[in-house]
Amino acid sequence: MEVAVICSNCQNELVVDSSNAGEPFECPHCKAQLVIPQQENPSVPPPPPASEGTTEEPHYSVPLTQKPVESLIQKALPPLEMAKDGEKTIRIKTIRRSECVEVGKDLFDQKVTAFLQQIGEKNIVGVHTVNYTHQDMASKALLADYGVLVVYKG
Repeated sequence: MEVAVICSNCQNELVVDSSNAGEPFECPHCKAQLVIPQQENPSVPPPPPASEGTTEEPHYSVPLTQKPVESLIQKALPPLEMAKDGEKTIRIKTIRRSECVEVGKDLFDQKVTAFLQQIGEKNIVGVHTVNYTHQDMASKALLADYGVLVVYKG
């Protein structure tokens, strides 16, 4: 049978096996030495003593307490779009090559260069290549294309 014991040192409630009444044990929280109390009204006789040569350790349960418990869950970091550096927010810009083709001329390099110069080198966090497919509306064919994803402060 189990009995509740309150640690005199840390005030945590422990549930221990009462069959070992009168024996000392250590509080798992504060390591204080406690004694398992006697049962007040034993309804079931205690089990017979273990045979010689074997020792049985008392079984402990999860301690219960009335004190507030420290939270182990920490707040998540803010998303990248909300991170601030002074007045500047982290932003992204995607430039696709298909949007830079005008009258048979591929102006992708010029448009990327112009955008990077516009935001300034000190504000660039990263430039990443992207590959994607899209459906051509005229021919209904899937076309592979590329572009860049620019992460910057602005």
